[in-house]
Amino acid sequence: MDTDSRREDPHVDAHAVSRRNFLKGSGLAAALAAGVAAGGATAGFASLVGCAPGADEGASAASALDGELLYTCPLDGRTFATYEGLKEHFAQNHPERVVPEAMSLSINGAQYVVQVEPQWTLREALQYAVGLTGSAKEMCGRGECGSCTVLIDGAPALSCTTLAVECEGRLIETVEGIAADPAWAPLVDAYVKWDTMQCGYCTPGNLTMAKYILTQNPSPSADDIRLALSGNICRCGTYSRHVSAIQEAAGALKGGN
Repeated sequence: MDTDSRREDPHVDAHAVSRRNFLKGSGLAAALAAGVAAGGATAGFASLVGCAPGADEGASAASALDGELLYTCPLDGRTFATYEGLKEHFAQNHPERVVPEAMSLSINGAQYVVQVEPQWTLREALQYAVGLTGSAKEMCGRGECGSCTVLIDGAPALSCTTLAVECEGRLIETVEGIAADPAWAPLVDAYVKWDTMQCGYCTPGNLTMAKYILTQNPSPSADDIRLALSGNICRCGTYSRHVSAIQEAAGALKGGN
């Protein structure tokens, strides 16, 4: 089966999608489907309480879902319609344990209510509570490689060193959102053409940084790009290809193609 047929066939397992087809547009749809289908699946203290894909910017997922939220105690599995109910349950039944944090996160244009451990990073929340696996893959875990880069309020941030509780009320964009946005198709196409992703380790962070570079400077020089990407490690050494791809995308974006 060719890659285009595989991407269009709804019966094909999403895990069969290649890195190229993931970048070509399947990213956000697959990620949202995985997160919503999880319906509160837990990993440790993480769970997706609710999701409002069509919520207006600035609106809370809680208000958009209108009472459909379900908070789960990770210790005994009991569920509660309100966060206050969960906190009261902890006070009465698990006073020695820390209550999970519940928050509304705006991710790729959708509003999510999640509950996570208070010390969890944004990367952990994105992966285990929401179900995203692009920018949220576990990489170095120390803020050194840049592969987990996301955009928070339009600025790059390392999701492995950012606490999830710091992100409520802020706009978060991951590689899945960029890949699914038609406005950034020229960037995705250029990355595919120049074969910048080989092992895939650096791809989420580099593509996210590429968008940031082009929003700040529509005509970046090679040196501008190298400087901006200096915090992103590529294990396959395709650094020059990122420069070529970003400059080609810059020309296409300016030309409206």
